[in-house]
Amino acid sequence: VQLQASGGGLVQAGGSLRLACAASGLTFSSYVMGWFRQAPGKEREFVAAIGRSGGSTYYADSVKGRFTISRDNAKNTVYLQIDSLKPGDTAVYYCAASPYGNSRSQTRNYYDYWGQGTQVTVSS
Repeated sequence: VQLQASGGGLVQAGGSLRLACAASGLTFSSYVMGWFRQAPGKEREFVAAIGRSGGSTYYADSVKGRFTISRDNAKNTVYLQIDSLKPGDTAVYYCAASPYGNSRSQTRNYYDYWGQGTQVTVSS
């Protein structure tokens, strides 16, 4: 199984990025997909998750209204649209795949597969 995250970069506060995570080696539509992030010196935290069909989405309170998660099961890809970026969003962003139900989608321990991460840096 491989999860390949891309799309990170250096942007100014208020800017936007679109992260993508391409999956291979698994039946993509059978997995809940999530995004987590880890800032220097902090624990990895939940950002957003999306159900298998894309009909259910979940967000951390800190990103609601600014981040949008989506998926394309035909392309085995999950996306994270990030708008109104803040310096506090600076982190390595990881995509992950979970075989468990939506109710566990915000807990990192329920994710079996992880991507390598993509760096997002927001300057003030």
